[in-house]
Amino acid sequence: MNNKAVVLGNNYYIGLSTMRCLGREGIHTVAVDYSYENTYGAESKYCSERVIAPHYRKEKEQFIAFLKEYSRKQTAKPVLIPCHDSYVEVIDEYLDELKEFYLIPQTEQGLYTKTMDKDELHKLAVEHGVAVPETVHLGEENFYEKIEENIKFPCLVKPTDSPTFVSIFRRKLFKVNNRQELDEALQKAKDANQEVIVQRIIPGFDDHMYTFDAYLNQEAKVTHWMTCQKYRQYPINFGASVYTGQKYVPELYEIGSKFLEAIGFKGFVEIEFKKDSETGQYYLIELNVRITNLNSMLYKVGLNFPYITYRELTGNPLPPKAIEYDTNLVFWYAYEDFYAIKGYLKTGQLTMSQVMKSFLKPKAYAIWDWKDPKPAFSYAGIISKKLLKKIKK
Repeated sequence: MNNKAVVLGNNYYIGLSTMRCLGREGIHTVAVDYSYENTYGAESKYCSERVIAPHYRKEKEQFIAFLKEYSRKQTAKPVLIPCHDSYVEVIDEYLDELKEFYLIPQTEQGLYTKTMDKDELHKLAVEHGVAVPETVHLGEENFYEKIEENIKFPCLVKPTDSPTFVSIFRRKLFKVNNRQELDEALQKAKDANQEVIVQRIIPGFDDHMYTFDAYLNQEAKVTHWMTCQKYRQYPINFGASVYTGQKYVPELYEIGSKFLEAIGFKGFVEIEFKKDSETGQYYLIELNVRITNLNSMLYKVGLNFPYITYRELTGNPLPPKAIEYDTNLVFWYAYEDFYAIKGYLKTGQLTMSQVMKSFLKPKAYAIWDWKDPKPAFSYAGIISKKLLKKIKK
């Protein structure tokens, strides 16, 4: 196979797991970053090549020019795999140009961005009959009345553009408990030039969060899928998965596949749902349109999504497959999970007994791999430096 796999973003374990998924299948992997600093994913033995590109945001046009030039030097079109939302946004903006140089699953320019945008996703879900949390937009008539009567406090102030919001505030959203906190949050967003929406909190602990992970082929049909249940996330209650298990939930396939096929999505995607603890209804929360945190577990359970993507785009698709039983396997990102556990215990949401019992499950680690230990040691070095800085302060 002459097609290389170009992996964008290796300073996080998503890039690392993607590299491993492809490298184990003998694919030539290329780690692309704007700096050598903290790119521990590229330390993997499955990384075949490492290149430094212009910054995807600060030097956007130069970055696109770099990607094109790199492709021109290859004997076959590389497969392009972004491992961070910011890379996805840039690829989507230049999708029509980049498809001349790279194999990319999505064919409709703007669809990636549309489904990442919370406001646009909300409209799409309503249009296709998928339940979403009740939402109020800034500028609506009787704005505060709607919040107090329909949304109620506490509620969430969420960005429409998550990657930019997170880069500014280092958090995914603001949780507000009253009118004053709401006004303060809206002012912070306004000062940062961030568009936000106000949304109802669906009742239920973090284990009421579920995911539908799927691959849709070039005919926009789901060919591979599985479902998962979150147990812990960080920051707690409104964060990213740090301890999540594979769990077969057929209802999520019914909702998720119908919606994704209706909007013409292609490639890998993860839908996050929350199950209402009072009604049992599943609400669509967000879409992740690139390889996600759970990738090492998805691979271990039997769905190698980066390779599934690669095989279809290079003209040799793998047969359809779904995980329709429970494996008891969990994904574990130990470093952030320790902080999460501290938060759950402090707020009384979990007991130490519940935490200790959860660790009995077999695990797929975010970073550690006995057969590929170098990235973990590199990551440990990065964390040690951060801790030393804190101690010095």
